[in-house]
Amino acid sequence: MARTVPLNQVRNMGIMAHIDAGKTTCSERILFYCGKNYKIGEVHEGAATMDYMVQEQERGITITSAATSVTWRDHQISLIDTPGHVDFTAEVERSLRVLDGAIALFCAVGGVQPQTEQVWRQSEKYEVPKLCMVNKMDRVGADFFSVIEEIRSELGGNPVLMVYPIGQGEEFKGLVDLLNMKALTFDEASRGVKIIESEIPADLLDECKKYHIEMMEKAAEQDEALMEKYLGGELLSIDEIKKGLRIGTMARKLVPAYCGTAFKNKGVQPLLDGIVDYLPSPQDVGTIHSADNPDVCREPKDDAPFSGLAFKILSDKHMGKITFIRVYSGTLRIGDPILNSTLDQEARIGRLFRMHANRQEALEEAYAGDIVAVVGLTKTRTGDTICCRDNPIMLESIEFPAPVISISIRPSSRNDNEKLGMSLHSLAMEDPTFLVRYDQETGETIISGMGELHLEIIVDRLRREFGVECEVGKPEVAYRETIRHKAEGEYKHVKQSGGRGQYAHVCLRLEPQEPGHGFAFVNEVKGGVIPNEYLPAVEKGVIKAMESGPCGGFPVVDVKCTVYYGSYHEVDSNEFAFIECARQCFKNLFLKGNPQLLEPIMSVEVAVPEDYMGSATGSICGRRGRVEGMDDKAGTKLVRGYVPLGEMFGYSNSIRTMTQGRGTFTMVFEHYEGVPYELSEQIIEKRKKEGKVR
Repeated sequence: MARTVPLNQVRNMGIMAHIDAGKTTCSERILFYCGKNYKIGEVHEGAATMDYMVQEQERGITITSAATSVTWRDHQISLIDTPGHVDFTAEVERSLRVLDGAIALFCAVGGVQPQTEQVWRQSEKYEVPKLCMVNKMDRVGADFFSVIEEIRSELGGNPVLMVYPIGQGEEFKGLVDLLNMKALTFDEASRGVKIIESEIPADLLDECKKYHIEMMEKAAEQDEALMEKYLGGELLSIDEIKKGLRIGTMARKLVPAYCGTAFKNKGVQPLLDGIVDYLPSPQDVGTIHSADNPDVCREPKDDAPFSGLAFKILSDKHMGKITFIRVYSGTLRIGDPILNSTLDQEARIGRLFRMHANRQEALEEAYAGDIVAVVGLTKTRTGDTICCRDNPIMLESIEFPAPVISISIRPSSRNDNEKLGMSLHSLAMEDPTFLVRYDQETGETIISGMGELHLEIIVDRLRREFGVECEVGKPEVAYRETIRHKAEGEYKHVKQSGGRGQYAHVCLRLEPQEPGHGFAFVNEVKGGVIPNEYLPAVEKGVIKAMESGPCGGFPVVDVKCTVYYGSYHEVDSNEFAFIECARQCFKNLFLKGNPQLLEPIMSVEVAVPEDYMGSATGSICGRRGRVEGMDDKAGTKLVRGYVPLGEMFGYSNSIRTMTQGRGTFTMVFEHYEGVPYELSEQIIEKRKKEGKVR
């Protein structure tokens, strides 16, 4: 079976935005206009195709990124709808890693919101070209030009207006296509399928001509030949403007900007044209290089050696483990033996699918540029590279943020202990920001995630999908420990209990690192006073000590540890003795290095009516927060500040009560900061009473 769509007509793209900007509604319209769905599913009715989880339908939010494939103008578009809620940021991260382009969606009233900045940063990290879509143009307070200015000033984007709105808010009627200089209105009887072209309204003509010339200038700047023609006094043709804009978009120098209202079926088709005209194909993205050897590379060709990246894992009760893969080169067939080069393990492809949300379309083969689902890769994890055995390659993996909140969990029935363990393991395989650990001291199972909603969804899934009812403890903040001063010293581990003893002696130096720099281990041992074979054991002992810090039993971060001297015994020294010696030495020195507890600080934005401005600022200050700024946006007051996560539990109820249900807030993890001395003493004392400090 040969490829049906040429590679240059394939587009892999996703929709990213702040929560409630309308991503899923926009996805539903794309499915409708591309003929994938004959009925539009609405989010508020719990009927959206892309929100297929029960939890998504109940809450009206996207939790997991859903993939589908549609056709527009003979182009195959693989579309991924990502969540907007900050707790599910990993879904955005892993999707952007494998996409070639993205639509950044904005609410015409809310504009650039905190999570918009976060997803924009994520897309820049992976160098993903973007289109902008200003949605909800029919809402009261909609302001297309204000949002465009925010994209320029707050995100550093360079938007090129592709359309001009005919009216805003309740007066929104349609668009002017600035490329073809035609007014477009969308026939409501056909749900926007029929587009009526007409002349541009006279009162908008001058303004539209100005933006058409601006578009032409920006297109000319991207290509020397176009620039020469334009400077020579000639106007560019429509195809030449498209060519220049495509070059600029793919180089991330330009962001074509559209607007409309997906819910009212206006403005989606011009956006689909933009996806085809300006976003890159896998062929445009070009050669990919190995992460560990730049000389090893793959061309996006069907006859090249196979390589792909596993970017998402899903557990299915009928098929078992489903692995989502972006194919970068070569052809993948059912039954093919492959190599997981990250784990150095071999496996075989059992079944191949193209996904449409939670429905599957069986395939015999997948080609370069395809996004497919595979059954049979039981050991593969998110971020692993899979490739052909004869030509191994290691692609750049995916980085995920560390969890910031934990709760203890136990099954309501003792008989469910084993079932709970298996269910949690299955969920942790799916979600790299969800961690499970067993606390030996207290006998508790601790689950950690990105926020209260994240863990609430996990507990709900345990009940519904796996049939495990659970009792949940209070949320706990993921504190960290570090030191502020340098400390050095030695420790001897000597045990003699008849027969062969244990002997190890190490001298360590601990130094604080810059925040975010993590752990560094340096070997300065000279003259073989500690044999090379025992040095890995010293590092292992230090890492073991860092897992549960000496102060509150929290992980230790941002410390540089240097081993510079020591001694050993010909008979009594062994690996275990050096592990234990280094562990104890680290703990002793850590307590001398002026230890400090660190807590996650959240960037918080509270939106309230003007009358409640004082209450909003007071609520931030009253939670050990600091207010950073205040803004007006569409008749709402925005209060921005930084607040410790530990003070934010239950804030959603507080803000609703305080503002009679009219206030909302969003928060995003920003950085770690030192805990005030008195509070850290209380936290440590509580941990000691609970037996969590060893």
